[in-house]
Amino acid sequence: MKRLCDGLTKPNDIYDEIPSNFPGVKQEYWSGIRARLAALRPKGPIAARFLSKNLTVLVVGESVFVHGGILPEQVDYGLEQINNDVRDWITGLKDNLSSDLRNTLNTIVWMRKFSKISVADRDCSRLEHALATIPGTRRMIMGHTIQTSGINTVCVGKAVRIDVGMSKGCINGLPEVLEICGNSHLKILTSKPVYDVIQEQHEQVEMQVTA
Repeated sequence: MKRLCDGLTKPNDIYDEIPSNFPGVKQEYWSGIRARLAALRPKGPIAARFLSKNLTVLVVGESVFVHGGILPEQVDYGLEQINNDVRDWITGLKDNLSSDLRNTLNTIVWMRKFSKISVADRDCSRLEHALATIPGTRRMIMGHTIQTSGINTVCVGKAVRIDVGMSKGCINGLPEVLEICGNSHLKILTSKPVYDVIQEQHEQVEMQVTA
């Protein structure tokens, strides 16, 4: 629409520098991939307008909220500095973002060190160290790694994993909510009891029809 109006600055092509084909992916998905990349990359319309306003790390009371996890060395870098760097990168004010914040498996967004099911795969000592370097925090609340058993805690309650995979694109998990009352009381609100009743009713109906 803006391109049709005289006197208005012509908008940049949001697909500029985005490839038009993706070998190894079915062609029917190419247009969707291009649109997603265009919208969510740095300076993209969705990234700049919405994602740039979100914080990468947030401390509320005794809880630190982060998508994947955070390590002691990242805390030392500075939580406010992390938020500023990511925001400036998304909006285009900063050309590059440190690989420690973006590209590796140990970044704040991609980390799974504290979310694994196996005790041997978790690193509770580094979690405790990270929390010890954030004044007043007792727990880290994270998503990213789907918990098939629902919201749960490990590392003596210091790691709270809340990703239940509700999207149909994940595991179509049941909705659950973590409620924090004050600073110390955590409560899990789940739809599982209702789901179990509905499933039982469906099974009873199926049995009656079969009979």
